[in-house]
Amino acid sequence: MKKYFTIKKIMLATLWVVLGGATVFLLVAAIKSKEAKSCKGIEINIHGGVGNNFFVDKKDILDALKISENANPVGKPIGSFNLKKLEQQLKKDIWVQSAELYFDNNEILQVSVSEREPIARVFTISGASFYIDDSLTMLPLSEKFSARLPVFTGFPSDRRVLSKADSSLLRDIKVISLAIQKDSFCMAMIDQVDINENKVFEMVPKIGNQLIVFGDARHVEAKFEKMKLFYENIMVKAGWNNYSVIDISYNNQVVARRKGAADVTSDSLRALQLMKLIAERAEQAAGDTTNNLLPDNAKNVSDTSMIQQSIQRDDNDETATTPEPITQPVIIKKPVLPKQTVKPATTKKTNKTDIKPTQKKQPVKNDHRQPKAVMPNKNDYIPVP
Repeated sequence: MKKYFTIKKIMLATLWVVLGGATVFLLVAAIKSKEAKSCKGIEINIHGGVGNNFFVDKKDILDALKISENANPVGKPIGSFNLKKLEQQLKKDIWVQSAELYFDNNEILQVSVSEREPIARVFTISGASFYIDDSLTMLPLSEKFSARLPVFTGFPSDRRVLSKADSSLLRDIKVISLAIQKDSFCMAMIDQVDINENKVFEMVPKIGNQLIVFGDARHVEAKFEKMKLFYENIMVKAGWNNYSVIDISYNNQVVARRKGAADVTSDSLRALQLMKLIAERAEQAAGDTTNNLLPDNAKNVSDTSMIQQSIQRDDNDETATTPEPITQPVIIKKPVLPKQTVKPATTKKTNKTDIKPTQKKQPVKNDHRQPKAVMPNKNDYIPVP
């Protein structure tokens, strides 16, 4: 019995060894036969990107494969491909996060690429700009398209290797940017986020002239909720330009400052600068401004004297109206006084004292014609009680 079980075990073991060897042999034969075949085509699949836009397209992937193989991969024997090397070549592009290559049963080279997805655009204090992704990798700008992302300005460093403080600041940018993109109101309302010299985040809205002091990246969602409540309940009623600063950095409260004289002055200066810019652009578009005068109706030509004449007419009208209260009483008295022809001789001596104060009251004595008109009227004026 023991010999029987021993022989059975040996036979089973031998059978498994034969089956295993046959399997290995068939696999090796299949691999060798597949390697002997040629690549019939390349199929590229790119994942990620912003919407339907990609910073790396199929042409870039195909060009990288051609450079690595020194020729077109299509038509080459499958056994000549070093797929690991090709994957490393594709990963040299900073926008490629991962790459996987393999041949399917139809001898088609399958290329699967995952692209990095930017989450924010950052401007440094020197004016340089770059994107960052979820892993805080600094990504260059692309000529293919510009992603619509939250914009952060005032980042203090341009270096590829950041200090601990700058790395922490970059993490805060990531947190705030992701929170903005989650909320449609914040995405539509916030134009850009500035980083001041104290590493405090300040937001500039698209509507209104106020400054939103955000603080650091703690309690981000609660701060945005306070901001939305303030805009919905206060700003809609008070007006978009009545507040200069809205501080949401404090816990459970919003501190707002109304515009004062300094804010009004700054707004007026900004308005003057805009008006000056508009005027300069208008002059460039119009060319010579003298050709834009209205034509004269009679001559159908530009008459620059029309403006001066209208101004002179206004000045003459003003000067003519001012002496009317003085001249009109003198003109009216002249026709009225001769009608009273009473000339009593007895009252000439007694009323000489009354004539003197009347001569002092008359304000107009500079005209040489008035004494001739006034002297005969003295006797006429005497009997008037």
